[in-house]
Amino acid sequence: MNVTQVPALDAIARLDTYSAIIDARSEDEYAEDHLPGALNWPSLNNEERKLIGTLYAQINPFEAKKRGAALVAANIARHIERELLDKPKSWQPLIYCWRGGKRSNALALVLGEIGLRVAVLEGGYKAFRSAVRASLPDLAQRLSWRVICGPTGSGKTRLLQALAQAGAQVLDLEALASHRSSVLGQIPGQPQPSQKRFDNLVWDALRHFDPARPVYVESESRKVGNLAVPDALITVMRASPCLDLQLPDDERVALLLEDYDFFVRDTALFCDRLDALVELRGKAVVQSWHDKVDAGRIEAVVRELLTTHYDPGYARSIERNFSQYGSSRKIRPGDRSARAMGQLAHEILAQEQATTQGWAGVPGV
Repeated sequence: MNVTQVPALDAIARLDTYSAIIDARSEDEYAEDHLPGALNWPSLNNEERKLIGTLYAQINPFEAKKRGAALVAANIARHIERELLDKPKSWQPLIYCWRGGKRSNALALVLGEIGLRVAVLEGGYKAFRSAVRASLPDLAQRLSWRVICGPTGSGKTRLLQALAQAGAQVLDLEALASHRSSVLGQIPGQPQPSQKRFDNLVWDALRHFDPARPVYVESESRKVGNLAVPDALITVMRASPCLDLQLPDDERVALLLEDYDFFVRDTALFCDRLDALVELRGKAVVQSWHDKVDAGRIEAVVRELLTTHYDPGYARSIERNFSQYGSSRKIRPGDRSARAMGQLAHEILAQEQATTQGWAGVPGV
């Protein structure tokens, strides 16, 4: 038979060599998290999985297995008809389910009998998840980090995007978390992924970075919205060299009005989010912000949020948590524009290259 059981660590090491990665779990399991690039070929879909579980518990396992086998066989036939008929004999997939059991092996058996060489992830997604969590500390520690610091509205995300466009290695945790990492940071219409999915996305990014080149990241807190940054990553970030991004207050206010334009368009949403600050700032202060928003003075509210809420908290947090912040290099774009951020990104990379070349010329280094 052409079916091979592959341990999780071996599968991870060869993950990019398979012709396809196939997730045989249900749609809901797949949506919560899946291996990088995996396709969803459910052996049992959401409703079928519930049905078989009910039969197993309320009737007996034998009846559940008979009905399950019929459903799995029909689903596998549909997957083959839809996805496999144009594939060559050299097509070699990796297949997995929750624990590497019946769902993945049923699909693998049929594909193997066709004549394809099939790998089954031993231990399934559960084993993969354990391997990811175990490998994250080593992946984080082997990389050289540069932390972009700066108060709210200074353009850290814009600079990260400019650095990426300039060819730098960038880990954008807020993009992976679908959140802008503040009380007001939830993005309308963009739910955050599950914690498992976020961890997987971070791991997938880290494994592709070149350890010989620095990775740029924003000075995040331990949580981005409802998601926790892996402990090993936040620890190494907080011990890494910092760049202190500075932008005048008027530019910061204008940048926030641009980046949070959905609050300008939907002032009711803005006021609703401001209510989350009642416990910290008191009802009277938050009500005054409501009144200003209702009067069309959103810019004034944004400025007050910076000076009374965000800036003081940032100053306390950055000094306490990032050990090299005190020796950080100050960096200043000409303004908040993409052009200015792009120019600054090229200057940062040129400085990085000059520093690296300088160290390379020192004997014994």
